[in-house]
Amino acid sequence: MTRLLLVEDDRDLADTLTDALRVDGFRVDAVHDGALALPAALDGPYDVVILDRDLPGIHGDAVCRALVARRATVKILMLTAASGLYDRVGGLDLG
Repeated sequence: MTRLLLVEDDRDLADTLTDALRVDGFRVDAVHDGALALPAALDGPYDVVILDRDLPGIHGDAVCRALVARRATVKILMLTAASGLYDRVGGLDLG
């Protein structure tokens, strides 16, 4: 079973996504702050981190950079309302 870490500060959205992903058979844990995301992603045996970019505590981009720098094997899916070309390229440039 695929294990996901959802990092989303909007608790209603996080609850909705968590419920939907669980119905589809995923094991999902959620945190709502960037400061909690990094240790959770590094400590947990997650296959994928669904990561909001605009987080309190530590920005999602910094979490992503730290995971890439530590050569974490977890895959990262960026979740963001930012839709401009610059935003997409910037997210891809994080690694």
